[in-house]
Amino acid sequence: MSKRIAFLASTAPVAQTARAALIGRYGDVETESADVIVALGGDGFMLQALHATEALSAPVYGMNRGTVGFLMNAYSESDLQERLAAAEEEQLNPLAMRATSIDGSVSEALAINEVSLLRAGPQAAKLKIAIDGRLRMEELVCDGALISTPAGSTAYNYSAHGPILPIGSDVLALTAIAPFRPRRWRGALLPKSAAVTFDVLEPEKRPVMAHADSRAIENVIRVEIRSDVQIAHRILFDPGHGLEERLIREQFV
Repeated sequence: MSKRIAFLASTAPVAQTARAALIGRYGDVETESADVIVALGGDGFMLQALHATEALSAPVYGMNRGTVGFLMNAYSESDLQERLAAAEEEQLNPLAMRATSIDGSVSEALAINEVSLLRAGPQAAKLKIAIDGRLRMEELVCDGALISTPAGSTAYNYSAHGPILPIGSDVLALTAIAPFRPRRWRGALLPKSAAVTFDVLEPEKRPVMAHADSRAIENVIRVEIRSDVQIAHRILFDPGHGLEERLIREQFV
């Protein structure tokens, strides 16, 4: 049986052209009534699509009309219904971030890839780290630090020399970004259930920004992060090209 498809596309001309061509061939429905949502763009747009449709039951199948496309499948117009019927599903739990700013305001956001803290001024950030309420590091002097999910471990985390995590590992990566003190500290592996708290030391002298995927919060003084197991993002991949295979393959290139 053919699936009802909702097509979403980034603003890039190549993605918009692909959307028009696919709608002409397969039709289009609203996301609320779709059996599957097809996202056309790169990894950044895939994250946007997952966030925008997280309350819907339909899975998301990405086709690469961007650059890297780690979360995407190869683009093709001719056999989409057959590919959707054969696709394999991965489920991802996002990170929930609760950030308190210097003015006392509190912001909450979800991140599929990572939550990162980055210095926002000329001087290095100073961070204090607690895990499950227990102080683990009194002072980390650095350009920043991040908590990554397995799905996001090949993105910013990997660029910061963090580990690649198997998709089913139930582990989070805590990775330092350009650490100065302790100079050789590169981070830690934490259980998925861990609650991580970063306190910003000297926030007026050394301002810090927090990012949950693409959402940024300025002048934070405390950031609390934990996995939200109540939300499961459903992503479809072509057989043999799922996240597990991609994460393994990435470690041999």
